Amino acid sequence: MVDPAARPATLLPPPLIYAVILFAAWWLNTQWPWPLDLGRAGHVAAWVLIALGLAGFAWALSAIWGHQTTVNPYKAASTLVTGGPFRYSRNPIYVSDWLVYAGVTLLLQTLWPLLFLPLVWALMRYFVIAYEEVHLQAKFGDAYREYISRVRRWL
Repeated sequence: MVDPAARPATLLPPPLIYAVILFAAWWLNTQWPWPLDLGRAGHVAAWVLIALGLAGFAWALSAIWGHQTTVNPYKAASTLVTGGPFRYSRNPIYVSDWLVYAGVTLLLQTLWPLLFLPLVWALMRYFVIAYEEVHLQAKFGDAYREYISRVRRWL
């Protein structure tokens, strides 16, 4: 049993969740095409979403590293980061991941990834974020409770 104050007991690595689901969606589309063709506008929107996701990820990393703490979901946070994008979302990296996921969905031009959105959400919410929240509450106590009272989990 992992001591929640020592580190999160995260079960699944977040990038793996997105990668496996997108690979499965791509593979399903090769077997049973389910097209999503939005033309050039869809292609442009895809790259805009990916760029926004990467920019959000970079902003969150900058805030985390600026407080000299970790982005690794298997290591303990040394500081509660509440500035930068963390003023608007308790999970700006995961919001950024959703933007990249949406962009890749448009690039794949298939509806399969949309079918898997509830699964991605559930895996992230209950097998990653839930453990991170337990860790942060155990580590930072009242400061974390005050933070979650004013900042939403997503947006």
